[in-house]
Amino acid sequence: MSSMNWHVVHPELWLLLAACVVLLVDIFNNDPERRPTFWLTQASIAIFVFLQLQDHGDGITAYGMQGMVVVDPMGRLLAALAGLSVMVTLAYARPTLASRDMLKGEFFTLALFVLLGISVMCSANNFLVVYLGLELMSLSLYALAALRRDHAISTEAAMKYFVLGALASGFLLYGLSMMYGATGTLEIPKVFERIATGSINKEVLVFGVVFVVAGLAFKLGAAPFHMWVPDVYQGAPTPVTLLIGGAPKFAAFAITIRLLVEGMLGLAVDWQQMFIVLAVASLAIGNLAAIAQSNLKRMLAYSTISQMGFIVLGLSAGVVSGNTLSAGNAYSSAMFYLVAYVLTTLGTFGLIMFLSRQGFESEEISDFAGLAKRSPWVAGVMTVFMFSLAGVPPMVGFFAKLSVIQALVTTNVPFYIGLAVVAVVFSLIGAYYYLRVVKVMWFDEPSQTAAVVQPQGVTLLLAINGAAVLLFGPFSGGVMALCRDAIVKALAS
Repeated sequence: MSSMNWHVVHPELWLLLAACVVLLVDIFNNDPERRPTFWLTQASIAIFVFLQLQDHGDGITAYGMQGMVVVDPMGRLLAALAGLSVMVTLAYARPTLASRDMLKGEFFTLALFVLLGISVMCSANNFLVVYLGLELMSLSLYALAALRRDHAISTEAAMKYFVLGALASGFLLYGLSMMYGATGTLEIPKVFERIATGSINKEVLVFGVVFVVAGLAFKLGAAPFHMWVPDVYQGAPTPVTLLIGGAPKFAAFAITIRLLVEGMLGLAVDWQQMFIVLAVASLAIGNLAAIAQSNLKRMLAYSTISQMGFIVLGLSAGVVSGNTLSAGNAYSSAMFYLVAYVLTTLGTFGLIMFLSRQGFESEEISDFAGLAKRSPWVAGVMTVFMFSLAGVPPMVGFFAKLSVIQALVTTNVPFYIGLAVVAVVFSLIGAYYYLRVVKVMWFDEPSQTAAVVQPQGVTLLLAINGAAVLLFGPFSGGVMALCRDAIVKALAS
């Protein structure tokens, strides 16, 4: 094994080492606030992000571990973004975990393993590596969802997540095994070559693709594979909900691109049709079901389903009438949408945790009544997040929606233009429930009079998060260029 191989996976090796060290340090840590564990975890992830971005700057694509691992700008960028979102999640989560007697070393160690699984998936070039990363991430998330063992709703959510998650992993594995049977290889680039030369069993392959798409749709949380999302978002402790709803979406996107675009672009006609059905179903179910919710976390879960509809819609416009001219544009718009979505989600759930305190979760929409009278700036930040999710300019969410719609319209195919219109209509329906939260905060009478008192660090982080959502919109060119560059280089390799 050459030194080049170790170089290819050094961020992952670093993360594995860090997780073991954090676990050991925590055993000897008597601080109830878990300060050494927390700061060691944050420093470890910061170094991981630095290692990923350092290699991202080279812009080269390298292969290692007998071609099982690929290092390209897209994988590096997605892994680095996942690392940053885990750092933000941990910073938001710490005060909430402490007040609920859940601030234990396991939370930090498992968070590191979740990130390791995400990173493995981002650099997978082989079916086995995809599955390895997926299980490493999923099993850590199942354990985290069940962190509150004495809490009935939380335990129920963890059970649902575990059972449905195992089902989805089975779908994906079954699909991949059929792909292997049809093409005779586990390596993603070789699958692409064999489809291109036509030396395959087409029927078995398409059948395999159906199962792979089902497994991926589950991980993204797209309808009709969305059953777990509302229950898990509502039932899991809010810090865990944020960990499930943020960083893992980057991994799901990465393996979708790796498997379907880098491996099966030759079958795009088949899987894009499935994606269009998933996208329209997600937009419809997500937006219509969210209107009926009174629990904010559950409403945000349905909102996530509709947001994933947009990402899947972007992915479905890559190959148009047999040519791949719009592929770079379509996939990079979906990737930009993902970045915007995760940025806003971090802030929204961060703010729910910010307002919760001992014995009070602050997750019903009615809990936000009259928030503007108690703390105008917190209500203002929440308004920015809600406007971004609804797609109100100049928030980043508006530009994200615009980029996906533009990718659909520029195909110049009437069908895709029709899909863009459908997306806009459902966005308008979706605006209702986001604006309802804003109305409750600014115009309803406060149900509680207690002042909002919170740790300084989280206050600063919320302000930065809000500013990022506000400013990344008008200045989104740089982020868009990064996404486009990463996608184009991934497609070229």
